[in-house]
Amino acid sequence: MHFCALRTKNIHKEWALNSCFIYRQRENSFKRSPEHRMKGRTDVPRDRGWLVGVIFFILGLGTLLPWNFFMTASMYFNSRLNKTERSNGTVVSHKEYYFNNWMTLLSQLPLLLCTLLNSFFYQRISEMVRIAGSLVFIFILFILTAILVKIPMEEDRFFSVTMATIWFINSFGAVLQGSLFGLVGLLPQKYSAVFMSGQGLAGTFAAIAMLVSIASDTDPETAALGYFITPCVGTLITLLSYLLLPRLEFAQFYLDKSRSYEVEPADELLKVTESGTAENGKLYGHANGSLANGGASGEEVELKGAGVSPKQAFLTLEQAEVRDRKSTIMEVFKKIWVMAFCVVFVFTVTLAVFPAVTVDVKTIYPGKWEPYFISVCCFLIFNVCDWIGRTVTTLVQWPPKESCLFPGLVVSRVVFVPLLMFCNVQSRSYLPVLFSHDAAFAFIMMLFSLSNGYCVCLSMSYAPQLVAPKDAETAGALMTFFLALGLSIGAALSFLLRLLV
Repeated sequence: MHFCALRTKNIHKEWALNSCFIYRQRENSFKRSPEHRMKGRTDVPRDRGWLVGVIFFILGLGTLLPWNFFMTASMYFNSRLNKTERSNGTVVSHKEYYFNNWMTLLSQLPLLLCTLLNSFFYQRISEMVRIAGSLVFIFILFILTAILVKIPMEEDRFFSVTMATIWFINSFGAVLQGSLFGLVGLLPQKYSAVFMSGQGLAGTFAAIAMLVSIASDTDPETAALGYFITPCVGTLITLLSYLLLPRLEFAQFYLDKSRSYEVEPADELLKVTESGTAENGKLYGHANGSLANGGASGEEVELKGAGVSPKQAFLTLEQAEVRDRKSTIMEVFKKIWVMAFCVVFVFTVTLAVFPAVTVDVKTIYPGKWEPYFISVCCFLIFNVCDWIGRTVTTLVQWPPKESCLFPGLVVSRVVFVPLLMFCNVQSRSYLPVLFSHDAAFAFIMMLFSLSNGYCVCLSMSYAPQLVAPKDAETAGALMTFFLALGLSIGAALSFLLRLLV
């Protein structure tokens, strides 16, 4: 009995000591980021042909197709809503729908709400359902919008149906965007920049599609139909690209969450266990001999030889469990709040004047140039320069994420609000026109959009770097929520700023 009791006690101690050795080895492993550990691994696959990068570029483009195609088509919607009719030789005035303001607001409010829900419940719904399901519904809603081009409809009803479509399509877009930001956060940082570059190109894609429809010789109805069929094709390509992603070895390596938290190869753990067991066996030999002689020094010899007590071993196990557990939303927010503020402020400034104010700027050269002016100087310039600003971050990342200069750079963008309000916005009630020339407006738009793309991309790329790898997906989802918050605040301010012009 006495021998069995001693043997059982030694087995328990051996288990605790071996566990301690293993988790100490894991602790050393966790001190290095997954990307650092993977670089040291010989079995890290290559992104052959940069195929994963291309897919994330397409996915980034697909997330902003709904917003950009509805925004760029403001002339089409306004032409159907603000028709002028004559009765007995007099012009009958119709009510003003303020389509641009309502379109901006109703695009961003569901984005804010759904992104908030996605931040809290993304772990309860599978990634496949969230991303593929959202793309399917966006595809269906784009088809509905294309069909409505050919259906005559009374203005109020058309406005209501369009606003409902905008609400729902941006709701699914919010879930899609939040999920993809969390997904790309699991890959090396350069893929986040590529994803953001794809988002920047979505607006350029929409602006070029609008220019083609304006330049076509077909009637406006057919041109609008072709315009809205384009995002249907784009969304379908985005869906197929996402379904291809899990089949690529490079994507599997990084996106498999169990591999993200993998510590050391099994053979290294086995060596640690064997060495720990051998060392413990020698200690137990002395301990058993001492105990057999009735001494109490065996336990002390064992603990000193191993350098740890059983209590410490169990504490190490508990610490490892805590380390494995994902941080709470608040814990992640405390680490990324500066980047969250930056992305909110950037989009508040941008959406406060674009497109609600900028779309009403008029050219001083009427004629053939006039139909193209807004599409080129407002939408095309903004989206091309925004994309350039996002792409530059793959080469230059300044100021660094720890610097106070970066929030200062973000706040300085507020100067663009009065600059754009002093352009040739018509109609206006209060402010004078200081920059009437088309070139002045185009130059301000270039700087405005370059700084927007650059600051947004840096904010979204820096945030996952400020947290542990296991919390990168949570940080990405939270940043998407704050991105939506900035868009919503800016959209709400656009009503006031347009009235002040």
